Amino acid sequence: MLPNRFDATGRSRTTSTRFEARRLNPPNRLWGSNGIAFGPDGRLYAAQFLAGRISAVDPATGDVEVIVEMDGPVQSPDDLAFGADGSMYIADLVPGRVWRRRPDGTYTLVRDDIINPNGITCIGDRLFVNEMKPNGRLMELFPDGGDPVVLTDGLALGNAMQRGPDGHLYYPHMVTGQVWRIPPDGGTPEIVAEDVHEPVAVRFDRGGVLHVLSRGAEGIVTRIDLHGTGARTLVTSGLVGLDNAAFDAENRMYVSSYASGGITELHPDGRTRAIVPRGLDGPYGVTIDLAGTVNAADHYRLASPTSPTSPTSTPGEPGEGGVTTHALLTFAHGIASDGRLLHITSQFGEVRTYDPEHGDSRRRAGGLDQPLGIAVAPDGTLVVAETGAGRVVAVDARDTVTVLAEGLDHPVDVALDAEGRCYVSDDRRGTVSRLDDGVAVVVAEGLGAPEGLAVLDGELFTVDTARRRLLAVSLGTGELRVEAEELPVGPPPGARPEVRPALFAGGMPGSARRFAGLAATPDGGLLLSADGEGTVLRLTPGPDCGRG
Repeated sequence: MLPNRFDATGRSRTTSTRFEARRLNPPNRLWGSNGIAFGPDGRLYAAQFLAGRISAVDPATGDVEVIVEMDGPVQSPDDLAFGADGSMYIADLVPGRVWRRRPDGTYTLVRDDIINPNGITCIGDRLFVNEMKPNGRLMELFPDGGDPVVLTDGLALGNAMQRGPDGHLYYPHMVTGQVWRIPPDGGTPEIVAEDVHEPVAVRFDRGGVLHVLSRGAEGIVTRIDLHGTGARTLVTSGLVGLDNAAFDAENRMYVSSYASGGITELHPDGRTRAIVPRGLDGPYGVTIDLAGTVNAADHYRLASPTSPTSPTSTPGEPGEGGVTTHALLTFAHGIASDGRLLHITSQFGEVRTYDPEHGDSRRRAGGLDQPLGIAVAPDGTLVVAETGAGRVVAVDARDTVTVLAEGLDHPVDVALDAEGRCYVSDDRRGTVSRLDDGVAVVVAEGLGAPEGLAVLDGELFTVDTARRRLLAVSLGTGELRVEAEELPVGPPPGARPEVRPALFAGGMPGSARRFAGLAATPDGGLLLSADGEGTVLRLTPGPDCGRG
């Protein structure tokens, strides 16, 4: 078994005497993949924004080694570059920091006052960084001290940049669909390409051809022969949510995906070869619709796991890799099925209703404080845990928001029983409560950090992410039982990040909180978002269940 991001053995260690636990998709070895760059050792280093760590990938074998762990000084690495002396420079986006990691593994803080540092590149021993924000700056930083030199401002969300064959720095404007360049010693910036499809990164191959990656669903790469014929061609890879690229000495192109992780070799004709297969970045919430499709809210998208035994599951192929992307739905966290519709929360303040058949998304509520878990009442009213505000709210058919309960500490998820009574989990208090006329009545306490909730056959189930357990509470007697243990939820064993990156950064979305969702299935089982390893677990009742 291949090692994954949660367990170096790759094994499923979940135990249960009631349920058989089965992965619906292979574990994802990378917790998202953002900026990538070849290091002095020939390995491809990948910044993992969602994980807060950096891994090195051997392109020949696909082996992954964690270099910067999530409990180190770096919180949210989005891009990286290597200097002439082998030092790794890291754009730590949310806290606004740029780090230098020397070859001996020691860290030096270069700057801590950059707003949303993202694109970063080195020209010899010179260091350049830009800001991913409206009216962002592009500047030169000095690792050994000295104030930054601003080359230009007015960037419409900067991102991955690189020195071109003419010595200029090339960088995208993500909002306007343009590529610009500027001399590294300063000067007047100029547009070199317009009407580029959702540009997120610019990279030059060994022949000097410019490649502009798109962050969209089609996986488009625009190739522009700027310093030759000027011809422009499009390569459609099908790799959802491209983020960055790097070329090796033989001019092979490797790409990363913020939406699904992995590392993929992309050929000039659009063919792909998985180096590290893609998968789920989270997942967060999970639900099952009337057709039996399992839908996972995966931060940047709506996706479905595909069983490794399915004939349509071909790791490394576009749209596959054990996971199918249905739509790029930015910041999808909580999710609930309602007939043909899906209701989705974003921790950044919104509740939306998505129609998979037509691809339409309707905003139901905004300006909420970290809405997360969501459930649907029999009359279609949406019940939402507004985590940051300590409330549970309802959103009716006219999109009117009313408060069902307030004064809670940190409500994470909600679930409704057959009588329509609402239950809420609180990961800080370690409780699960029932709402009686707006009053929270505790039905289970002394838990670690309960998150996902689901009602099944007269029992209430919750995921205790602190102790990695599935718990059941009898709605009749209040009896509390442990139904499964050693669940792959939360950070990897032994890794405890000291500081959570902020939810917002520079007026833009920052780093969302992880969430292990839970949902009941029509056949009497449960679905669990195993966010530690990037899978959905299906827990099916069985008479002889042991180690998964």
